[in-house]
Amino acid sequence: MINFCIDEVTALRIVFMGTPEFALPSLQMLVNEGYDIAAVVTQPDKPKGRGKKASMPPVKEYAINNNINVLQPEKVKTQEFVETMKELKPDLMVTCAYGKILPKDILDIPPYGCINVHGSLLPKYRGAAPIQWAIINGEKTSGITTMFTDVGMDTGDMLLKAEIEIPDDMTAGQLHDRLAVLGADVLKDTLLEIKNGTLRRIPQKEEEATYAPMLSKADGCIDWSKSSREIHNLVRGTNPWPGAFTQYEGKMMKVWATSVFNEEKHDKKPGTIVKVERERIIVACGLGMVEVKEVQFESCKRLCIGDFICGHRMDEGEILG
Repeated sequence: MINFCIDEVTALRIVFMGTPEFALPSLQMLVNEGYDIAAVVTQPDKPKGRGKKASMPPVKEYAINNNINVLQPEKVKTQEFVETMKELKPDLMVTCAYGKILPKDILDIPPYGCINVHGSLLPKYRGAAPIQWAIINGEKTSGITTMFTDVGMDTGDMLLKAEIEIPDDMTAGQLHDRLAVLGADVLKDTLLEIKNGTLRRIPQKEEEATYAPMLSKADGCIDWSKSSREIHNLVRGTNPWPGAFTQYEGKMMKVWATSVFNEEKHDKKPGTIVKVERERIIVACGLGMVEVKEVQFESCKRLCIGDFICGHRMDEGEILG
């Protein structure tokens, strides 16, 4: 148990560190609950779109709109940034999808440490892409873990957890949105337990740890020799980024929506279009078959199969990939 001896939890002076949309609900919660936010630390603006115009991270945009001081260090391990953080005199730091590992010099600044909001049920899925890999690997549940940050990759002591189910048709984008909101709730409860002096640290079991490395575009490539369940999970887990893809008539075709047609053995070559119907095509996998419902070619918009085959011929017996 940790006794913080704080009369009012909102008296905590907090530095919040986060970057993408996933971090927004947690930051919004801190603002709505009246916490003293000394600063928001987020990653630098990055070029985006065809024009490569500098784009602000969502967390920065929200902070500016709410008159919160914003810091965007290129590197967090410089003495200059360490001194800047010391000058802020935070009681506590909160990190949520910040995107950089913090050095001990930073973690040692706040007297009450650094709490991280992580999108998995630790110690499973430590790392940068826990939401996507949970779906790709066919997990039935996911959740949020708050933890004390140490110098490792999501290795610190766990605090609170909340679990949700992953339906068979849920995409990574949908799970992301649910966990972002849940993360704010779990963070709120974690801070209340600080106030009550009831927060307990639970060491992670290293033998149960798994890792979720950052995804690349290549991770979306569909291997039709895998089972229908594995391919369906890949499509869900890479939606919205990087997107699952295959080859059709020598061109890259993204596959945005599928379902498992069956999981039975068959004599078709993996990737074979077995049936073309109005709202779907049935494609053979290494084991079983999938229904492909929505596709997209480069420089074209996403189309349901019904709309796609109105302007493109697809024949039974053709092979994808």
